[in-house]
Amino acid sequence: MERPTDAARAMDSVRRLVHAVRIATRASEHAFGLSAAQLFVLRQLSATSGQSLSDLARRTRTTQSSISEVVARLVRNGLISRAPSSIDRRRAVLSLTSAGESILANAPETIQERLLHGFESLHEEKRRSLADDFESWLAASELDEIPPTLFFEPADGQTQAGPTSMTKEETDTPGASQKTVS
Repeated sequence: MERPTDAARAMDSVRRLVHAVRIATRASEHAFGLSAAQLFVLRQLSATSGQSLSDLARRTRTTQSSISEVVARLVRNGLISRAPSSIDRRRAVLSLTSAGESILANAPETIQERLLHGFESLHEEKRRSLADDFESWLAASELDEIPPTLFFEPADGQTQAGPTSMTKEETDTPGASQKTVS
């Protein structure tokens, strides 16, 4: 049997990743009414209560702007509370509510946690190489300017389009038809 090309192997890996995240998001939405990203944020907040948005962004390996919309939805849904810090009143601290804790009591490990555990299990040189190579591939594909939101969460100012559809902005993006991974 002929060995698949490097391009086929790389595309198959991306397909597996997207498929796994899509399955996890659907399961999370069905079981808890939350996206996998929202569940991941709850899980990361549960590790250390009283985090700020920037603390939580570090824990989720994303930016403060990416995490702020997810946190706002979780606050609106009563799963996270936001209060001024007792030490620095300019700083808001986030905590799980009892409803948030109740969801996590029944929630499995998230796909993001599995991916991070797998990534962290790689040797440091392999992790650095993988990160560099992904960035290079996205740059060569002219996709490096797309904001890195949490999986299947809308970018700032966009509405949720669902894990299997694209927003109007995404369909208007040059090369959007090539972004579809089959």
